[in-house]
Amino acid sequence: MDIIFYHPTFDTQSWLAGLQQQLPEARVREWREGDNQPADYALVWHPPVEMLAGRKQLKGVFALGAGVDSILSKLKAHPDMLPAGVPLFRLEDTGMGLQMQEYAVSQVLHWFRRFDDYQAQKQQANWQPLDEYRREDFTIGLLGAGVLGGQVAESLIAWGFPVRCWSRSKKDYPGVTSFAGAEQLGDFLNGTRVLINLLPNTPQTVGIINAGLLEQLADEAYVLNLARGVHLVEADLLAALDNGKLKGAMLDVFSQEPLPVDSPLWKHPRVAITPHIAAVTRPDEAMAYIARTIRQIEKGEKPAGEVSLQHGY
Repeated sequence: MDIIFYHPTFDTQSWLAGLQQQLPEARVREWREGDNQPADYALVWHPPVEMLAGRKQLKGVFALGAGVDSILSKLKAHPDMLPAGVPLFRLEDTGMGLQMQEYAVSQVLHWFRRFDDYQAQKQQANWQPLDEYRREDFTIGLLGAGVLGGQVAESLIAWGFPVRCWSRSKKDYPGVTSFAGAEQLGDFLNGTRVLINLLPNTPQTVGIINAGLLEQLADEAYVLNLARGVHLVEADLLAALDNGKLKGAMLDVFSQEPLPVDSPLWKHPRVAITPHIAAVTRPDEAMAYIARTIRQIEKGEKPAGEVSLQHGY
């Protein structure tokens, strides 16, 4: 079994060694330009087109992250990059679910306990206890309800918040009110106080968080973007913050990364920023998942995590 690996920023040697340990029966190598030798599996992130093109013998391609939009965008420009019938897999969890739970819960509690307001008061040396928010008035809405969305929903329910989700198809998560399709988006938004974005990046979701959507949220709502920067129209977010419709935003992803130093998001007092760190690929867990999935494929089984090229996730 031959495995090729390509990632522009990961420590390649540690990944090669780890994969070899997980799959001692495999021959694992770093892909380099001009390498046309046989391969059964490819592990990639932002792969060059020539790495995959023409490799009809591949049994699977693994995107080294939860999102596969970088591969799908290249496929649009180069439809032959991924040979027909070769399955594409994403890292469904590999520790990302727990990281997303930590991030979402910590920020929701930050807003719910009004720590943002107390920080603003601190800047003015103002000692003033504030009225508490009520959980029943603090409905949390998840845009996107896949594997990560389901885990985030579960963690928030444990804190007693009303939780709802919206996705392409209805979900059956315990304690979560599910909405689906364009016809139910308005019902989902109505009354949502905290909007958490975990949507996949597809042509249908680009720019979905815009002025029209934000206007349908509850007054003084909050936005937490953990998915992709292209989902959010940043100018519309800033306008909604300035006119009082939104009370705050926490952003981990941006339409341009790194975020340019002249972006008005940096200086806005009610925007918090992190540099795309909400959930990062953890090598040990990712390698274990990849090895387990490859063994399932080798046994003729159908593993979870395969991406629908039609839907983009």
